[in-house]
Parts: sequence; structure tokens; C-alpha cells
Amino acid sequence: MSWLPTLIKACYFLAALLFILGLKRMSSPRTARGGIVWAGYGMLLAVLATLFLPDMHNRGLIVAAVLVGVSAAWWSGKRVAMTAMPQMVALYNGMGGGAAAAIGAVELIGYARGLGLLHAVPDTSPLQPEAWAVNGLPPALSPTELALGVLGALIGAVSFSGSLVAFAKLQGWMDKRFVFPGQRAVNLLLLAAAVVAGVLLATSHASPALIAAFFALALLFGLMMTLPIGGADMPVVISLYNAFTGLAVSFEGFVLGNEAMIIAGMVVGAAGTLLTQLMAKAMNRSIGNVLFGGFGAAGGEAQAIEGAQKPVDASDAAVMMAYAERVVIVPGYGLAVAQAQHKVWEFAQLLIKRGVKVKFAIHPVAGRMPGHMNVLLAEAGVPYDLIADMDDINPEFPATDVALVIGANDVVNPLAKTDPASPIYGMPILDVSAAKHVIVIKRGRGTGFAGIENALFYADNTRMLYGDGQAAVGELVASLKDIDA
Repeated sequence: MSWLPTLIKACYFLAALLFILGLKRMSSPRTARGGIVWAGYGMLLAVLATLFLPDMHNRGLIVAAVLVGVSAAWWSGKRVAMTAMPQMVALYNGMGGGAAAAIGAVELIGYARGLGLLHAVPDTSPLQPEAWAVNGLPPALSPTELALGVLGALIGAVSFSGSLVAFAKLQGWMDKRFVFPGQRAVNLLLLAAAVVAGVLLATSHASPALIAAFFALALLFGLMMTLPIGGADMPVVISLYNAFTGLAVSFEGFVLGNEAMIIAGMVVGAAGTLLTQLMAKAMNRSIGNVLFGGFGAAGGEAQAIEGAQKPVDASDAAVMMAYAERVVIVPGYGLAVAQAQHKVWEFAQLLIKRGVKVKFAIHPVAGRMPGHMNVLLAEAGVPYDLIADMDDINPEFPATDVALVIGANDVVNPLAKTDPASPIYGMPILDVSAAKHVIVIKRGRGTGFAGIENALFYADNTRMLYGDGQAAVGELVASLKDIDA
């Protein structure tokens, strides 16, 4: 079947096209769902085409592994709550990096076997079967393939262990930051040692001990690099590791001669890199500062916050918004924890029926991953034209009668503009304090993810509605219905 290799390459090209078109459709909330489906079809096509590679071995094991993975993903996707979606994304992204590292490990082991550094026993790996030489030994890798294989393995291993740490932090299994004296020096030494081991592997020194040391150093570096990063930086970290995974997959795709992996990996790597830059810009921090500076690096004496937090009843808050002309709702991670998005949309609909102009304001790093709040609001059925980004909504706050903040903290803290000693100084924020009245729904008097007090809560135009997000919004809904009765 001389036509089979051509058909497989055509399938890879079509799969890559579906990946690109799917990613393009994901750029808009209106078409994002369809984009995910398109990309899924592309992945299905690529997997099926791979199974028909000439002389492919272990098809039964591959199909079994795919079925196990699909079943686990289906089960977890159905059961995981939206509040746990960030850690699920981190975990799945780590699996992608781990898969790329595993491919690199198999290639390096095969390369070592070809050099006679391992016992020359037949290998039944499905990788590059059509190019294998006699005696079942993999062919020699070119210097470029070997270098890219080592680089992909390094990046994939770092993404794997780092993403697992990010998952543990978001899941609450690990402290938000783990710092010890001399940690940066230790990290640099680990990275240098991993790079040296990689260079040795790429220059025909692929001994089993060196391969094991290389992966151990890479995995340890990914772990140590992520441990000191605070939870407030997790959106940037998740985006960065997503870019790492894409690059690792692309490099390993080059080694395997797999066009679909090359294109898909580069697209994911480029998109992840761009998203990482956008997230860092939204926090007014460099990527290097996120990775090696950490939140809370500012020095000096913090500004004293004057005043006191002033509570308000749900009925009074409902009256304020019922007779307002403009209301802006600012959701945060507290809304996700309380699963209050449906109640919030119900409340917004009641206001809209009364003729109130309602908008939702989204900060780029609100929540625990990029687009977290957009996903929650979309799940509740909030129309996309009512959702505004920070740059678009900030000029409207001075003309806003009431700003309703639900579970947001650091992204609305005015100290980011006024206190050079604040850890979040310089980070662009939603200018909620400029509204005529501010109502903040908050479970208690605690600080935000950055661990600092919010001056907004003590402002003269702010009132605090304490309680669980869903319960508090439910009281607002009930009070508003009483007004309309």
C-alpha cells in the first residue's frame, strides 16, 4: 500500500489545520465551544492516522491506553466542579509535558542502545518503526534530532513536575509559597547541572546513568522552581507551563518526524507564550519577576489604612441597586468557591427588568487561571455583550452608581496605585473605588491571595455585605423581589 504514507501525512495536515482553526475559534467566547470540538476531532484524526503507520507495534496496548485515558478524562471532566477547573488544567497540562519527556526518554534509551551502551535486545517501541535497522535497533539520530530530543525532554520534564506542584497548590495540598535561604542559588545549580547533563547526552555520552541523572535533575528543577511561587501568580505559571508543554511536544515531534506533533506543539507553545506575556502585563510584572521575584517582594513601610469596615444589610443593598441607573458587577474567586454565578445572573436579570444598566467587569487575572471568570459567567448564561474587560470598563466607573464586588480582593485594591511599599504596587486594577457606591460581598474580614489588607473595604463609599457568596446574593434576590412585589 504505497499510498498509505501519503494518506497518513494528509491526515496529519488536516489534523493540524483543525488544531489551528479550533484555537482561533477559542479566542471568542461565542465560538470557543465549537473550537474545542474542532480541535478534539483533529486529535482523534491524528491518533487514528498514527495507528496505521507501517510496521506499528503494540497497537493493542496503544488502543487500551487511549481508552483508559479517554475514560479517565470523561469521568473527571463530568465530576470536577468549576472551582477545581484551574488545578485540573494544571494537572492535564503536566501530563502533556510528561508525555513529551517520556518520548524523549524512549528516544535517548534507543540511542544509547544503538551506541552499544545498553544490551542490544529487540525493541518493540512504536516510535519510528519504519526506519529501524536490522536486529531491531533504532537508527542513529542526527545531531539536530538529538539536540531537539534532549531539549524537548528537558522542557517536558520541567513542565511535568512544575505543573504537579501548581496543581497541589491550587488544590490546597501545599502551602502557597515554600521559600528557604539560598533557594535561587540552588535552583540555578539544578538548572546548570541539567543543562550540562543534556549537553553530554547530545554529544554521544548517552549512558543509562547519565540519562537517569538528566531526568532527575530536570524534574527536581521544575519542582524547586515552582515551590516559591505564590498562589496569586498561578495564572501566569499555568500559562507558562502550557507554553513549555507545547514546545516540548513540537521538539519531540521533529525527532519522530511527526508533522501533526510539530505543528500542534508550535501552535500551543506560541499561544501559551503570548498568553503568559498578556497575564504578566496585566500584573505589570515581568515573567522573570514572577518566577524568581515572587509576590511580596516590595520593601518599605506600608501605608496605614484609615477608617473602618462598614456593614450593610442585604435589603438596604438591594434598594441601592434597584434604584440605580448603572450597576457594575465584579466577580472574583470567592464567587467561584460559592458557586454563586447562577444566582448573580438571576439578580442581574431582575435589575435589567427594572431598567438598570448592568455590566460585568473582568480583571485579566481574576480567579485561578486565565479566563476563569469568563467561563463561570458563560456557564450561568450571561450574554457576552454584558461582560467587559478591565481596559474597557475602568473609564465607566466614575459614572457607575453602584459597583457590586463578589469575592474579589487584590484586583480591586487601590493600594496597587497608591502604596509603593505594597506587594501589588503597579499592578493594574479595576477602578471600583471610583464608583459612587461600592458593595462588597465577602465571607469575612480576611486578606486576599496576596496576603494584604484592601483599602477599598475601608473607604467612605464602601459597604460590606458579609456572608457566603451564594447565600448573600440569594438574599439580594429575595429583597429585590420584595421591592417589586
